[in-house]
Amino acid sequence: MAKQRSRVTLPGADELFFRSSDPVDPEPAHSTATAEPPTPGQPEADQADGSAAYAPAQAPAPRGVRASPPRPSGRQRHDEKITVYISAPELLALEQTRLALRGNHGLAADRGRIVREAVAVLLADFEEHGESSMLVQRLNTN
Repeated sequence: MAKQRSRVTLPGADELFFRSSDPVDPEPAHSTATAEPPTPGQPEADQADGSAAYAPAQAPAPRGVRASPPRPSGRQRHDEKITVYISAPELLALEQTRLALRGNHGLAADRGRIVREAVAVLLADFEEHGESSMLVQRLNTN
């Protein structure tokens, strides 16, 4: 009789790279203990089998760095998405503009925000000037 090989099951990418904020073994809902929680790295109360459960130790903050909550980035969530293809020189000009905004004006903006602002300016110009707008002039020349 030939031996059958069993296939090895490997974890998927979501299991490897996803970190849940929920504890692995949540505390039972019926627990009514009022004892102080153990300090990090110290054993918790002995379990029924006599073994001790360990709380994960938190790494101390590096020297000179305050442990403060993260600040919001100011980015907005957008519900709609389009894909726009641009040439290499256009992409280079966009990136140079982004760097100039940061270096010369202290404005940190990603390429998407710059494009959204440019579209808003162009559409406002079209609304205000119509036939003589920059958009109509540029589209007529191309």
